[in-house]
Amino acid sequence: MTFSTRLKEEITEYNSNIIEKRAELSAIIRYAAKITPNSIIITSENAKIARRIYSYLKEIFGINIKIIIRNQKRFRIKQIYILEIKEKLSYILESLYIYHNHRKIKPNANYLETNEEKIAYLKGTFLTNGSVNDPSTSGYHLEFVFSNQSDAYFIKKLLKEIEFNSKILKRNNRYMIYIKSAEDISDVIKLFNAINSLFYFEDIRIYRDHKNMVNRLNNCEIANQEKSISTGLKQIEEIEFLENNNLINLLDEKTKIIIEYRKKYPESSYNELAEIISLETNYNIGKSGINHHFIKIKKIIDEVKKNN
Repeated sequence: MTFSTRLKEEITEYNSNIIEKRAELSAIIRYAAKITPNSIIITSENAKIARRIYSYLKEIFGINIKIIIRNQKRFRIKQIYILEIKEKLSYILESLYIYHNHRKIKPNANYLETNEEKIAYLKGTFLTNGSVNDPSTSGYHLEFVFSNQSDAYFIKKLLKEIEFNSKILKRNNRYMIYIKSAEDISDVIKLFNAINSLFYFEDIRIYRDHKNMVNRLNNCEIANQEKSISTGLKQIEEIEFLENNNLINLLDEKTKIIIEYRKKYPESSYNELAEIISLETNYNIGKSGINHHFIKIKKIIDEVKKNN
């Protein structure tokens, strides 16, 4: 079972109040139902979602619903649940703000007066048109997919009203609203009251963030080591130039100490070299002092090369 399926099934376990049920059912029928003059047909591959829709319709509208279960054998055998409604069609569609006077109306947030209703509407939308990646196998990604542009922009607006930033992408005549922020996805799952899914998501998120931080620190350490080695080898070349051209005597005693220890420890960083010199000699020096001596050496070499 995918993480997305587990999340949807956990959402179905939460018991909503009657107002939230209407909002959720409005989204489900608008985005998942096939509506004809004689029937409303809702198809689902998930038994728990189908059961939730059935119970909501029964409770709110008190109608008889025909249930058809079919086995689909494409790739693997799975059951498809079909709910067929033939009673009170106009009343249902008008009550849920989907049709008015037998004409379909665009989604409108005016009838979603509270944040609870908006969240319930998003729940219904996610159950039928949404999905979320498993954070342990891929990047963070939550999406809603629609065939109608106005539906997509309505959900984007609804997310914005409850302070979630999302983006919209058109792909093969379909419109995708998606969220990439791990923090925002976590907050959406929390709003859906899917506590177990939230804990799982947060555990993976913490693990990945810690792993990324360790990798960054390791990469930084490796980069610093490579920089220290490169700097040390370059300074060895400068020292050899001084020795080959009998220029060592131009240096003061402290700089000669620095040269001696650089030759002994060519791969050490400035900090490491300063600690070694301070421990083994009477010359207490820091990182900036080491750098200052090699600047002097570089100036002498540049002057010699310039005169020659």
